[in-house]
Amino acid sequence: MVTWIMGRDQYGNTHHDLGAHPRQELARRLGYSAKSAKKQYTDKKSGEVVHTGYVFGKTWITLYRVEPWEQPGP
Repeated sequence: MVTWIMGRDQYGNTHHDLGAHPRQELARRLGYSAKSAKKQYTDKKSGEVVHTGYVFGKTWITLYRVEPWEQPGP
Protein backbone atom coordinates (compact mmCIF):
# COMPACT_ATOMS: atom_id res chain seq x y z
CA MET A 1 0.00 0.00 0.00
CA VAL A 2 1.27 3.47 -0.88
CA THR A 3 1.53 5.96 1.97
CA TRP A 4 1.94 9.71 1.61
CA ILE A 5 3.05 12.23 4.21
CA MET A 6 1.44 15.66 4.44
CA GLY A 7 1.88 18.51 6.87
CA ARG A 8 -0.43 21.17 8.28
CA ASP A 9 0.83 24.35 9.92
CA GLN A 10 -0.76 26.30 12.78
CA TYR A 11 -2.67 28.45 10.29
CA GLY A 12 -4.27 25.50 8.49
CA ASN A 13 -2.02 25.66 5.41
CA THR A 14 -1.26 22.21 4.03
CA HIS A 15 1.90 20.81 2.46
CA HIS A 16 1.22 17.71 0.39
CA ASP A 17 3.38 14.90 -1.01
CA LEU A 18 6.37 15.37 1.30
CA GLY A 19 7.94 12.08 0.26
CA ALA A 20 10.14 9.77 2.31
CA HIS A 21 12.06 12.66 3.93
CA PRO A 22 9.47 15.22 5.07
CA ARG A 23 11.94 17.33 7.10
CA GLN A 24 14.19 17.93 4.10
CA GLU A 25 11.28 18.57 1.74
CA LEU A 26 9.60 21.04 4.11
CA ALA A 27 12.90 22.87 4.62
CA ARG A 28 13.36 23.15 0.86
CA ARG A 29 9.82 24.46 0.32
CA LEU A 30 10.00 26.94 3.20
CA GLY A 31 13.50 28.20 2.39
CA TYR A 32 15.29 26.82 5.46
CA SER A 33 18.18 24.43 5.88
CA ALA A 34 17.06 20.97 7.01
CA LYS A 35 19.44 21.27 9.99
CA SER A 36 17.53 24.31 11.27
CA ALA A 37 14.37 22.24 11.85
CA LYS A 38 13.46 21.61 15.47
CA LYS A 39 11.42 18.55 16.37
CA GLN A 40 7.87 19.17 17.56
CA TYR A 41 6.53 16.96 20.35
CA THR A 42 3.04 16.32 21.72
CA ASP A 43 2.00 14.87 25.07
CA LYS A 44 -0.56 12.06 24.87
CA LYS A 45 -3.21 11.44 27.52
CA SER A 46 -1.27 8.34 28.57
CA GLY A 47 1.68 10.56 29.51
CA GLU A 48 3.75 9.41 26.55
CA VAL A 49 5.57 12.11 24.55
CA VAL A 50 5.63 11.61 20.76
CA HIS A 51 7.37 13.38 17.87
CA THR A 52 4.62 14.84 15.66
CA GLY A 53 6.33 17.29 13.29
CA TYR A 54 8.84 20.09 12.89
CA VAL A 55 9.26 23.76 13.68
CA PHE A 56 10.86 26.09 11.11
CA GLY A 57 11.31 29.61 12.47
CA LYS A 58 7.86 30.64 13.74
CA THR A 59 6.03 27.99 11.71
CA TRP A 60 5.23 24.65 13.27
CA ILE A 61 4.05 21.82 11.06
CA THR A 62 2.29 18.67 12.24
CA LEU A 63 2.81 15.65 9.99
CA TYR A 64 0.12 13.18 8.97
CA ARG A 65 0.22 9.85 7.18
CA VAL A 66 -2.26 9.81 4.30
CA GLU A 67 -3.41 6.48 2.94
CA PRO A 68 -5.76 5.77 0.04
CA TRP A 69 -9.30 5.06 1.12
CA GLU A 70 -10.48 1.68 -0.11
CA GLN A 71 -13.56 -0.40 0.51
CA PRO A 72 -14.23 -3.91 -0.77
CA GLY A 73 -16.40 -4.06 -3.87
CA PRO A 74 -19.66 -5.98 -4.21
